[in-house]
Amino acid sequence: MHQVPLYINGEFSQSQSDKWLDVVNPANQEVLAKVPCATNEEVQAAIHSAQEAFKTWRNVPVTERARIMMRYAALLKEHQEEIATIICHELGKTFEDAKGDVWRGIEVVEQACNAPSMMMGETVENVARNIDTYSYTQPLGVCAGITPFNFPAMIPLWMFPMAIVCGNTFVLKPSEQDPLTPMRLVELFEEAGAPKGVLQVVHGSKDQVDQILEAPEIRAVSFVGSCGVGQYIYSKGTQNLKRVQACVGAKNHMVIMPDAKKEQVINNLVGSSVGAGGQRCMGISVAVFVGQSQQWVDELKDAMAKVRPGVWDDPEAAYGPQTTPQAKARILSLIDSGKQQGATCLLDGSEFTVEGYENGNWVGPTLFSNVTTDMDIYKEEIFGPVLCCVFVDSLDEAITLINNNPYGNGTSLFTASGGAARKFQREIEVGQVGINIPIPVPLPFFSFTGWKNSFYGDQHTYGKQGVRFYTETKTITSRWFDDEAVSGPNMSINLR
Repeated sequence: MHQVPLYINGEFSQSQSDKWLDVVNPANQEVLAKVPCATNEEVQAAIHSAQEAFKTWRNVPVTERARIMMRYAALLKEHQEEIATIICHELGKTFEDAKGDVWRGIEVVEQACNAPSMMMGETVENVARNIDTYSYTQPLGVCAGITPFNFPAMIPLWMFPMAIVCGNTFVLKPSEQDPLTPMRLVELFEEAGAPKGVLQVVHGSKDQVDQILEAPEIRAVSFVGSCGVGQYIYSKGTQNLKRVQACVGAKNHMVIMPDAKKEQVINNLVGSSVGAGGQRCMGISVAVFVGQSQQWVDELKDAMAKVRPGVWDDPEAAYGPQTTPQAKARILSLIDSGKQQGATCLLDGSEFTVEGYENGNWVGPTLFSNVTTDMDIYKEEIFGPVLCCVFVDSLDEAITLINNNPYGNGTSLFTASGGAARKFQREIEVGQVGINIPIPVPLPFFSFTGWKNSFYGDQHTYGKQGVRFYTETKTITSRWFDDEAVSGPNMSINLR
């Protein structure tokens, strides 16, 4: 049985832990590998190695750091399909979806190549007579990242390339459910020329996360995951005087106006609601039909009924299994609650199986109509291939509905009206808005900007805010005397 190694001080090494977890293929429950819960000593060794490496890495010119990222991006592109295949086995994604996972991470690495311009400070000459003020952007030190199961390539690549290119060193704690993908990312990063110690990888669960959150050497922590865990990490991290950015839960709505293009609406709703098995924090889980557009629900049902989950190399499969039997059980429980609480189940995927893979964590496309805001299927993030339909009479009513929801990760509006689009994007209280775009995840020269209970922190992930999160600003005010004149003491705070 393959044992997933740690990566400490530039070396892949076997953990001495006595606690190991199974890495399981969710399509058939095959155990692919064992991943360790690193010992306290191993986690501390990783942190110490990162701290030592920072002493020299911070002084490497930003252009040299960027060139490593250029080589890394090229290697990731070269090995994109290989990495995607690893994702397919340990997470169950379809091949095309897995390749997309890798590509969206590559885009962030490409943005990291722009570090020289992103790290530029500001200058004002002669702020007072013969006095200039300028600023430098400098790294924090040791940073850490805690990543979820659903994007094992993209989300680690959101974090460590940006932190490292800014001059920091990094400790990564990837999801214990699919650690094989991030370990391949690390191998390629080493091949790209990353110096020993700038990146460390430790595995585990809550105990290892707590050690990271409590370590005084770690200055900043990035997290993506569930609300409850994110609240815990943000609270504990900030109590230990760290910067924390925590991207957490969501309940994303798509608003459909009667003037929208029906075929586009239906196709985009199907893809954005059940794609990746619904295991996307930016996926659409609520369709808000305005006025006469609710007449399209039957055609939506027919379209959803045509898609099905399957194994990764089945070209007809629309998405893969749920990540664990426990995740499947939770989804089925919420589907049952929707039926019990009065929603109309138009399409029920609870009993879906795939021939030859009956032990897989399968859930078929599921569609509810007549959903109300007091139902569990509306209030909770289902994180499965379940779409809830809500009916309202006006765009104003739709905006109020969304603004009253505690989450604010993503939303979208489908319409042919520029006026409706402008009103929606102006008044909606959600951080990422799509106009005729169902999943408005921004490209990495913008930041990933969830609002409300979808994000805890001040500076968001990647883009300009990501650089600010991983750096400090140092401001220098200087004067050089050019004559022998000496004035008397300046007893005020004014520059002169």
